[in-house]
Amino acid sequence: MAKKVEVKDLLEAGVHFGHLTRKWNPNMAPYIYMERNGIHVINLYKTVAKMEEANEALKKIAASGRKILFVATKKQAKDIVAEKVANVNMPYITERWPGGMLTNFVTIRKAVKKMAAIDRMKKDGTFLTLSKKERLQVDRLRAKLEKNLGSISEMTRLPGALFVVDTMREHIAVKEAQKLNIPIFAMVDTNGDPRDVDFLIPSNDDASKSIDIIMTQVTNAIAEGLAERKSEKQSKDEGDSEEVEEEVTTSAVVDDMEDEALEEKAPKARIEKPAVPKFKKDVEEEPVEEKTEKVEAPKKSKSKADKDDDLTKIEGAGPKAAEALVNAGLDTFDKVSKAKPDAIKEILTEASSRMAHLDPTSWPKQAKMAAEGKWDELKEWQDNVKAGVE
Repeated sequence: MAKKVEVKDLLEAGVHFGHLTRKWNPNMAPYIYMERNGIHVINLYKTVAKMEEANEALKKIAASGRKILFVATKKQAKDIVAEKVANVNMPYITERWPGGMLTNFVTIRKAVKKMAAIDRMKKDGTFLTLSKKERLQVDRLRAKLEKNLGSISEMTRLPGALFVVDTMREHIAVKEAQKLNIPIFAMVDTNGDPRDVDFLIPSNDDASKSIDIIMTQVTNAIAEGLAERKSEKQSKDEGDSEEVEEEVTTSAVVDDMEDEALEEKAPKARIEKPAVPKFKKDVEEEPVEEKTEKVEAPKKSKSKADKDDDLTKIEGAGPKAAEALVNAGLDTFDKVSKAKPDAIKEILTEASSRMAHLDPTSWPKQAKMAAEGKWDELKEWQDNVKAGVE
């Protein structure tokens, strides 16, 4: 078990130093011990208690096999976090936080796969067939992707938790995690809001010594969780192999007994077997017609849907907007007519920031007319209303 951190160690590392009193967040009042020379002093006894609570939770998450994503883009934290977190093989972001890292994870994964594709090109010799200029461009792209996303190349799904150094600076990451209900662990200074995180560690998030001592404790807890998982896996594998050996020996005896019993009853079974092919022809003839019917049916309905559900006929919805709606499951006029404008707006904004200006208030109304086949009425309405905005 990792050595428990003492208040004295935290004091020497300067974990107790908060921000100026005029920059404080009133919600941090329970974790502030006093004020001296215009600076708030953090109660280190509460820091130790909260750190133990956070470490216990992180240990359980690591033991369950899920990843914990660390975020620290400030200058004094990035090198420390990268070094400590790499030791426990967890993903981390120490450069710019890519917008949509969590909420648009599929797109981020595509960028990571692009790195792997470039590496494959270099291995199989395809890279050498490119011109000098193209090779230079590919190398620059690879370096840029490695810098921003290299540390999360092994993260194939959303993380089980998020650890943030300075919630004020990483507010976008915090918002994205909140939206997806991902547990948030964070070092929160006296100017931060503890209500934004699930497990806070009240501490100085500006001094490198303070960040170092907190990160050491956190990564040690994760390492313990990973060690537990490894030992459990080994013991389980050993247990499984023993069970397999027992089953093999028992099944061998049972098989011998069954073989002896079958030898006595074998003649009857052999006499009855030839009767099966008699009905084989009759059975095979019928499914042919059913198969043809099944193949023809989808074609008819598919062409009808393609014709009727062209969402670009809604005034204000271009091809990109229509594609976003289809990807979100709103692929028919009927479904769009039942959707709320706010929900449509959210789908468009998530699909692309360029579609954030679109106003889908009238889209359900237009979709309803289209679904009911009132094309003349829809055309008349569109002629009277500019760009589909009433």
